[in-house]
Amino acid sequence: MDGYTQEEEILEEEAPLSAEELFELHKEEINAAFEEKGFFKRFSEMCSGLTKPRSSAEYKLAKVELTRLSAPILAVLLPTLFIITLMIVTKVSANKKDVIEVEISTIQEEELPPEEDIQEPDPVEPDPVDEVVDIQVDTPVVGPPSEMVSPSPTPTTEPLSVKPAEQESVALIKSPIQFRALAGSRNPGTIGRMTSGGSSLGDAATEAAVMKVLRWLKWKQNPNTGAIGDLATTSLAVLAYLAHGETPSSKEFGETVLNAIQYLISAQIQGSEGVQTFKGTDGHEYATLIATYALCEAYGMTKNPNVKEAAMRVLTRIVQNQSPTGGWDYNINKESTRDDLSFEGWAIQAIKAGKLAGLEPEGLDECIKKAIRCLKTRNFRNGGFNYTANGSPTGLTATGCLAMQLLGYANEPEVKSALDFMREWLPTFKSTEKVVPGGPLPGTAPQYYAYYAAQCKYQAGMCEEPDPKNVKSWQDWNVAMKKLYCSTQITIPQTIEGPDGKPKEMGYWKDGYNGDFMGSCLCALQLMVYYRYLPTSKIEKKAVPKKEKGSSGKKKREEKKKEVVDIEVDI
Repeated sequence: MDGYTQEEEILEEEAPLSAEELFELHKEEINAAFEEKGFFKRFSEMCSGLTKPRSSAEYKLAKVELTRLSAPILAVLLPTLFIITLMIVTKVSANKKDVIEVEISTIQEEELPPEEDIQEPDPVEPDPVDEVVDIQVDTPVVGPPSEMVSPSPTPTTEPLSVKPAEQESVALIKSPIQFRALAGSRNPGTIGRMTSGGSSLGDAATEAAVMKVLRWLKWKQNPNTGAIGDLATTSLAVLAYLAHGETPSSKEFGETVLNAIQYLISAQIQGSEGVQTFKGTDGHEYATLIATYALCEAYGMTKNPNVKEAAMRVLTRIVQNQSPTGGWDYNINKESTRDDLSFEGWAIQAIKAGKLAGLEPEGLDECIKKAIRCLKTRNFRNGGFNYTANGSPTGLTATGCLAMQLLGYANEPEVKSALDFMREWLPTFKSTEKVVPGGPLPGTAPQYYAYYAAQCKYQAGMCEEPDPKNVKSWQDWNVAMKKLYCSTQITIPQTIEGPDGKPKEMGYWKDGYNGDFMGSCLCALQLMVYYRYLPTSKIEKKAVPKKEKGSSGKKKREEKKKEVVDIEVDI
């Protein structure tokens, strides 16, 4: 009988057992059969049984038990595996996520270094008042534009610009960028508000003129190299496109901007003694400064790391090769104390754009302080700013004025005096050597000075609570500027296809002194002054140390606290 031992069979044969005796004999087996086993005990017995021979009862019972336990095992195992997998994927994704932190620094005035830290060079002879700014261009010199330009037709009613894409194709952040304190968002909304008309703003005619130039520059771009003219004019063209909010992702001009920026990057080389420069720069390296300016703004608008590297290389050179007196001279020669304001103007604009874009080479803040001191003590005299140290005021008065405004020193007395000096200046293409306070715009390259004058007059006339004299000066300039540039732009007979597939007009300005490329870019940048750099909204004023009269020993520093003007601009 199954379950009986041989001994029990013998006992049963010898003496049959009663039911009670049989129960007591098999009590443990009966209890074991009805015992309620837990999951883990059943699981353990199943695992043990699966190790037995296949023909054994233990193995067969284990297989049955495996079938019974498969459902609860899967019910526990599958959710556990899912949770573990989800945790691993989440962890890996979190580790791979790039977080780009973008910090736009606001340029604010800081305390200047003691005068004893600035080396004073030997006195130099004053420069003649009719000194000519040395800017090399390839375009032959021709007669005054008034003798050759033809008025442009009435501006069309077509859309003035195309809204840039939401995201840069080469960027890590959205663009156009919003520069704190100094600039607005260069997008169609801002452009529309700032060209709504009136004596202080642009209008449909100015925007139509801008679009003609941008399309003309696109038409003139070398399809193989990306250059638009030479190195300097390509850089100015990039600045013009960026001023209009056009980036590598823009619908109409994206490819043009991208190729021009790539040209600037590819043109960068390591010159003699390891210095960073550009192929095709001019003999004095004006183009090196302008290209640096364009790359700094391009990085601010795109956050492209390749642009950043290129901009930092040359920006670092500019900062490290400032003269001991705080200025700059030809070929970025730090040994010279000539302090050429024309050259210095482009260096300061590059530094300003770099700082706004978050590019800060070592020593940048100290460089800005020394530059301001140089402007105040070496490039300023007789109510205006002069070409070189200890000279006389020239058309570069506008250059020094704008430099101080953009670096946060708009309320300094030198700026106020310069604005008075330029009070009656109006834009022109005609050369004049007359240099008198309040007189006409002087100089043999008038658009070069007008480029700066338009910006500093706008800054002074459009800031919060401006001096009424500065408001009138800006409005007079703006009315004359719109009339002059909109009437003298040359519309060429060729057209270019627009983003809507329709032909669009192109135009430029004839500039016999700066060349057509450079002159057209300078005019276009003036017509975009309304939204390119909005008036400074926060200016921190501090005392500037001055030389103590009668001191023959070590120069002393005088500290004086001044009020802080905090103005919010809502445009």
